[in-house]
Amino acid sequence: MSEPHAGRSWTAEVESIFIREALLQEAVGGKVRCNACERHCTLVPDGLGWCRTRQNRNGRLVTLIYGSVSSVAANPVEKKPFYHFHPGTWALTAGSWSCNFGCPWCQNWDISKSPPPVKGDYVSPQRFVELVEKSACQGTSISFNEPTLSLEWSLEVFRLARRRGFYNTFVTNGYMTPEAVSLLIDAGLEAMNVDLKGDAASVKKFCKMVDVEKVWTAAKLARARGVHVEITTLVIPTVNDSDSVLGGIAERISRDLGREVPWHISGYFPAYRFTAPPTPIRILERAWQIGKAAGLEYIYTGNTPGHAHDNTYCPACGMVLIGRSGFDVVEYRLDAGKCPECGRTITGVWASPKQRPLGKLRMA
Repeated sequence: MSEPHAGRSWTAEVESIFIREALLQEAVGGKVRCNACERHCTLVPDGLGWCRTRQNRNGRLVTLIYGSVSSVAANPVEKKPFYHFHPGTWALTAGSWSCNFGCPWCQNWDISKSPPPVKGDYVSPQRFVELVEKSACQGTSISFNEPTLSLEWSLEVFRLARRRGFYNTFVTNGYMTPEAVSLLIDAGLEAMNVDLKGDAASVKKFCKMVDVEKVWTAAKLARARGVHVEITTLVIPTVNDSDSVLGGIAERISRDLGREVPWHISGYFPAYRFTAPPTPIRILERAWQIGKAAGLEYIYTGNTPGHAHDNTYCPACGMVLIGRSGFDVVEYRLDAGKCPECGRTITGVWASPKQRPLGKLRMA
């Protein structure tokens, strides 16, 4: 990667590199509305949207972060987390800047709370896909900050990656419009991990006037279009750790998405402006029981390395099918996507393109 405008002014070079006309916009009088996310910001001339990455310039909406990469890393797909999608493979992961939520506990606040910087790395879609191959990864992941803000860049990355045989994933808060979801799927999105942060009241309060029903709508649309979906809930004391909130999420997953959709219930640690103590393990274990009572077949406790609930079990016979240690897959017993003990089909995407050798993997 490079810093094409380090030490230079923000104007001319950034105009030619990071700023591109945005998709999903419409004119509203003398203003322009952004239809990429469910905030539907209506921008006055020269105004910025809520996320600060989109601007009304001369009556047209532009993105200020096309190819503006804040961070890039080769990650195990389990870190996303995806536990039922190409386990043991690696995804080259990129993030940009800012977010369309206002969560006070953000773990990646240094980039998600920052508007587009005066300087940063520009990575073209072509260059990023080249890096996927050079890094010996099997796919892409747009993550770290909210990837919906990088819609235009992500679409180009996905199209190029799909042609090269790589998979494409999004780790998202899900607050994107159906039009954005459809564009991503058409471009090659194969898997989404959607962050369900709580019930309607807690999400509206802590995420700054967000309607959680829109998140459910995006997840349901992705499922209906054949995208592999996994759900994550960061369990935060005093915010969403009550039985009623956790039970409501579990029941909605079961009813609206399907009992077979994996639910990751992850432990929180204090970050940014939130100082509640870390989530006790007993709360995560209780959430696991709540998910089981709602009929969910695959529930995982996150940020608990070595915990038994980090493994994948056959929902029919209880056999350990995928054993994990942290983000490492250390045991893999699936036979063509089925339990070798009882023959139960296990929901997921198991065939891995361009399989990378897995140093700690033991095939049973």
